[in-house]
Amino acid sequence: MPELTLPPVVELDGVSFGYRAGVRVLEDVSLTVGAGEFVAIAGPNGGGKTTLLRLVLGLERPAAGTVRVFSQRIGYLPQRSRLVGEAPVTVREVVSTGRLAPAGIWGPLRRADRDAVTRAIETVGLAGRADAPLRTLSGGMQQRALIAKALASEPTLLALDEPTTGVDAASQESLGLLLEELREQLGVTILYVSHEFGAVEHVVDRIVLVRGGIVYDGPPSGLPGVWHDPSHHHA
Repeated sequence: MPELTLPPVVELDGVSFGYRAGVRVLEDVSLTVGAGEFVAIAGPNGGGKTTLLRLVLGLERPAAGTVRVFSQRIGYLPQRSRLVGEAPVTVREVVSTGRLAPAGIWGPLRRADRDAVTRAIETVGLAGRADAPLRTLSGGMQQRALIAKALASEPTLLALDEPTTGVDAASQESLGLLLEELREQLGVTILYVSHEFGAVEHVVDRIVLVRGGIVYDGPPSGLPGVWHDPSHHHA
C-alpha cells in the first residue's frame, strides 16, 4: 500500500466479508484513501470490488476488521441506475432528487437547494439541457446527469459503481476527463469502481486491483500489461 501524507477519507483495516457463512468475498483487506485522491478500484467480476465499495458506504458490515469513513457527505452513483424509464423526467428533476434525503431535506427545495442543483448541472456541462427529458439524452449525457445528481448534495467523497456500463468508448473518455476536472475544481475525493478502467487510467492517482483481496495498489504505470485495456489508447 502506498504511503499517504494526505489526511485520510477512507480507512479499511483487516476487513473480511462474506454474504454467506463460511464463504468470504473479501479477506484481510487494508486500504487508505487520502483527501482529494482519485482512486480506481478494479478487478474481475465477482472479485469483490463492488462489495468493497458497499462496505465503505455502510451498506454492508464487515465480518472482521474495521471500516472508517471521515467524510460526512458522500455522493453515490450506484450500479446500473434506472432513472430513464418512460416518464418525461427532466434532467433538473433527476438532479433535484440528489438534494433531498442526502441533505436531510423533505418537501419543496429552498432557494439554496435550487442553486446547488443548478451548479451541479452546470458543473457536468448540461446547463443547456437542464429541462430536457432524461430519456432523450445519449447514454453519456445521462451518466453526466446522474453524476450531477450525486454532486447536488455537495459531497466531499464521490463514489461511482460501474459508471461506464452501456456507454460508448468516446463517452467513457469524456466521463474520465469530467471526473478529473471535478477532482481539480471541487477537491472531491473519487472512488471509481469498474472492471473497465481504461477511460480513467491516465487520470487516476492509483489503481487498486481486487480479487478476494488487494493484489495491486499503486500507480497505473506499475500495472502488469495484461490488465491494460487495449480499447483506450493514451499518449
